[in-house]
Order: sequence, then C-alpha cells, then structure tokens
Amino acid sequence: MEALKHNLKVTPYEYQQEGILFGLRKKRFLIGDEPGLGKTLQSIGVVDCARAYPCLVICPSSLKINWQREFEKFADVKALVLDNATRSTFPYLLSMGMYQVAIVNFESLRKYFVWDIKTNGSFRLKDVVFSSCIKLFKSVIIDESHRVKDPGAQQTIFTKGICSGKRYIALLSGTPVVNRPEDLVAQLSIMERLADDFGGRGKFLSDYCSFGKDQEEEQAEALADLSAKLYDNCMIRREKKSVLTELPEKTRTDLYVELDPESRKVYDTAAADLREYLEKYTGCTDVEIRRKMRMEALVKFMTLRSLSAKGKVRQAVDFVNTFLANGKPLILFCSYHEIVDALKKAFPKAVSVTGRDSLVEKQAAVDSFQNGHAQLIICSIKAAGVGLTLTASSNVAFVEFPWTYADCCQCEDRAHRIGQKDNVTCYYLLGRNTIDHVLYSIIHKKKSIANQIMAASDDIPQDEMYFNELVTMFMGGSEDGGG
Repeated sequence: MEALKHNLKVTPYEYQQEGILFGLRKKRFLIGDEPGLGKTLQSIGVVDCARAYPCLVICPSSLKINWQREFEKFADVKALVLDNATRSTFPYLLSMGMYQVAIVNFESLRKYFVWDIKTNGSFRLKDVVFSSCIKLFKSVIIDESHRVKDPGAQQTIFTKGICSGKRYIALLSGTPVVNRPEDLVAQLSIMERLADDFGGRGKFLSDYCSFGKDQEEEQAEALADLSAKLYDNCMIRREKKSVLTELPEKTRTDLYVELDPESRKVYDTAAADLREYLEKYTGCTDVEIRRKMRMEALVKFMTLRSLSAKGKVRQAVDFVNTFLANGKPLILFCSYHEIVDALKKAFPKAVSVTGRDSLVEKQAAVDSFQNGHAQLIICSIKAAGVGLTLTASSNVAFVEFPWTYADCCQCEDRAHRIGQKDNVTCYYLLGRNTIDHVLYSIIHKKKSIANQIMAASDDIPQDEMYFNELVTMFMGGSEDGGG
C-alpha cells in the first residue's frame, strides 16, 4: 500500500489509510464500512488531505455535534453547525475562512440552500433554484447516504443539486447495498457516476433490477457483476471481522446531542438551582448539616441525569433509526421507566429486559435477540447490567449510563464476552452542556473514583469522595459540563 501523507491529529489504522487513499483517487466515492470502523475519520482524512475546504457535511440530526467535534479533533479545523442564528451569516463566515466546514441535517437542506421552487406540489431538480452559497463548497460528505436512496424524495433532489459539479463527494453508509440494487440509483447519481460508469438509469435498472422469480441464477450473476463494478469504480467496504487484528477489543465513542428546546429550559432551571444549593453546601461548616445537604444534593444530581435523559429521547430515536438502517443489531441501555417506555413506543418490534419484565419474559427477549429475530434490545441498567449474554451484537449504546466505571464495564460486557467474534463499539449519547459530560468524565477518566462499586446497581454512589468529585466538576462549568 502506498504511504499516506497527512496532517491529521491521529494516525489512522492501515485499513483507514487505505480508505483515505481510495477516496483521494476516486474523488466521488462511497465508504460502505460496517458501523464502528471509522467512516467519519476516513472521509475527514480525504477532505483534509485534498484541502477540499470549505466542506459541507449532510448528516442525521443526532450526529451533527459529533461531526463538529470530529473535524476539530482529527483535522484541527473549525466546523459550524448551521442554525437560525447563523442562517444569514454562514456564507460570509465560510468565505472569510473563519470556518472550514458547515454541518446540516437532511431535513434542513431546503431551509439553508434552496432559494425557490418554481412549481407547486411535486417537483424535479430543474424546478429548484439553489442559493448561490452552494458554490462555496469544494467537497460534500453525506453521512448515512441511504437516506437519499429515493430519487423522487425532496432531500434526495436537494442533495443532488448541492453536489452537482463538486470535485469531492463522499457518501457514507454501512448498509449492504448490493442486495437492493434500486437503492443505488439515486446515490450513484449524486456521485455523478450513474451515467459515467453504469450507462444511466435505464440501463442500470435493466441490467440489475429487472428479474422475475424464475431468474434467480441470472440475478445472482448480475449482482456479482454490479458488486465488482462498484468496487472497481467507487465503493470500498470492510467488515469488522476482516480488520479485527487492527482494532482494540473495545472502542468507546462519545456522541454529543442537543436536548429538545422544552427539556433544555427545564434542565437549565434545575441546574441553576443545584448550583445555588452547592454554593450553600460549600459554605456550611456544620458536619451533620453538610451530611444531610450532601444527601439532598445527590437527589438533585439524579434529577439532572433524568432531565437530560428525557431531553435526549428524540435524538436517541434518530440515532437508533440511523443505526438500525445499517442492518446491524444494537443493545440499548437506559434507566428510567419513562425513557424505556418512550423507546419501546418508537420501536415496537424491539425486545426488552427491564425490571418490569418477568424472568420468563427476559429470557424470551434474550433468546429472540441472540437468535436474530429482533434487531434491537432495550435494556435497563439495573435489570440487564449483569449476567446476560448478548453477543449477537457487537454494538452497545447508552441513552443513560451508570454512575461508575465498573458498572459501565458490566453493561458493555453483555456484548464484550466469550462468544463475541468482533470488536465491540460502545456509543455514549451525551446531552450537550449537561451533567452527562461530568459523569462521563468521572466514569472514563477517573476510574478509581468509586471503582469498588460493582453489580450494575444504578444507584448513585454515596461516598464523599465521589460526591466531591461530582461537585468539583459540575461547578467547574466546562463547555460540555453542568449547564
């Protein structure tokens, strides 16, 4: 493999370097790696090595902040999440070099990049008048590109128009695409490869999508041909098992998400109340009064955690939908009944292991998940944090998470145990500017704090050392801290 020259702040694994080199050669390409293999880093590597800035990232809503942080962490460039405050100024900020990257979710493409649509009702690309600001971008990254697989959908039309003529276009999707060839039509068109490499839409549909039930052999040959063409022209795809020797046994990924607006107001009020209470606590000298105040403060900390969790539900649903669309099973941990109920309502086909499920129901849920009949298992930390084997998935996500490192490991190890053949990826959904960041820091950076507490009880540690650490970090008021 040729050597990759880069200025990234991390050294990519060999297979990631291969992906970056592939993107630099192909320029308009699809990275189809399984979830957890670093498609984000690879696409950032391509854009940064090519100096293809300004770059536009189009992604699911729940991943916008993560993209901002990853660009700043990996490439040391400033990324701007588009919002109402910057709606009129972001083109100026990009053109002046104050930011190198703009990030937008699929649903907001019209809001930021479409000037007018010259017809009522349904429309085509020729009817859309785009804002001139799209000319600023030298590259576009489309994360979870299977979201634009429907050629007639508004988001697909807008994405195609924005990408038109761009030198670098990176599509990222962990979905195995070759089993449903028609899903590729729009994505290939966005990459401007449908006509060049596959003879156009009509020929593509004729060659790969027009088979009857009695033509299985011909269809298999066509799919094999399609797969070979994709790999030759524009796609690179690796599975965890193929690069396992390069990966650590367990990878943790922190994903920052915004609370919904109503929850943010309630959370900020409660956080301010706790700050005021802790100021009184630190000024108190009476030992017994301090002990009672500490107990009350712990309750307030628990309330903050629950408020953050409630505010993350919408983004958590978006994340899970995004993940499951990649065709991989997921273990999802949370704590409060209200959060469990909201997630079960959003995913009625999911199975669950919670404190309200009987032993028979729990075992049935585990069996269903392990046998591949359910793609999502929703687990409460207290009920499923120990004892269970959930090796059917190598991906674990936390909407809420335990109070200690030891209990986090217990939950993660439902997948990370004997029988697991893949690297385990653990996703932590953290509410931006909430107590989540404080807890996450204590859990993973200060492992010795309350490390003796085991068994996934999901009870907040009551020892003074843990409490003092909580107070110190919460009152510190870091960027992603206590609000």
